Amino acid sequence: MKKIKVKYEDLGIIDYKKAWDYQEEKFDEIVEAKKKNFETNNYLLFCEHPHVYTLGKSGEQNNLLISDEFLKKINATYYKINRGGDITYHGPGQIVGYPILNLETLNIGIKEYIHKLEEAIIKTLKAYHLETERLDGATGVWIDTNKPGEARKICAIGVRASKFVTMHGFAFNVKTDLNYFSYINPCGFTDKGVTSLEKELGKEIDFEETKSILRKNIYDIFQIDFIE
Repeated sequence: MKKIKVKYEDLGIIDYKKAWDYQEEKFDEIVEAKKKNFETNNYLLFCEHPHVYTLGKSGEQNNLLISDEFLKKINATYYKINRGGDITYHGPGQIVGYPILNLETLNIGIKEYIHKLEEAIIKTLKAYHLETERLDGATGVWIDTNKPGEARKICAIGVRASKFVTMHGFAFNVKTDLNYFSYINPCGFTDKGVTSLEKELGKEIDFEETKSILRKNIYDIFQIDFIE
């Protein structure tokens, strides 16, 4: 199978709304190209966000457990957005990935796309000798799903797909301040925990190295070539 080319951009630490607007711009570009039967570009954006909570289309407002006043106190913002899923948190020390891809060029559907995103995270965590898995009925990557009361999420996934073009993506906790998750019911769950790579390993992690491992795994699993 011929590999498609994807432009990779590391946006660094970027305001959530600014990154969302940039995603929309790239998404619209691909959709317009498809309408005209032009060859489409594809993108993978990596970034970190300042403290922010986002609520997906199917989410419940009451899963945000704090007031607007308290949001300001903890230097966080809040957005209702157009991805699937419920509420989640983004912040420093978290790899946030936004693949903006024409799935038709990859010859896959949305279900397989999400499965491949999960697989890239699972493979990355194996490089740290950490065994993770999927959880029936929930997207993302989890630890100890078969132990009652101990299941905890290390990577959340929430995507939007329209006309077989994707946006939004995943949030992988590497060096994340997990205290911020205590102010929400993460992804709508009240009986499951959240964790990070550093917490699981009990040692400091090289953030840039983790990004590099994850990028390579995305290349391999999606069979794509990247353009800087």
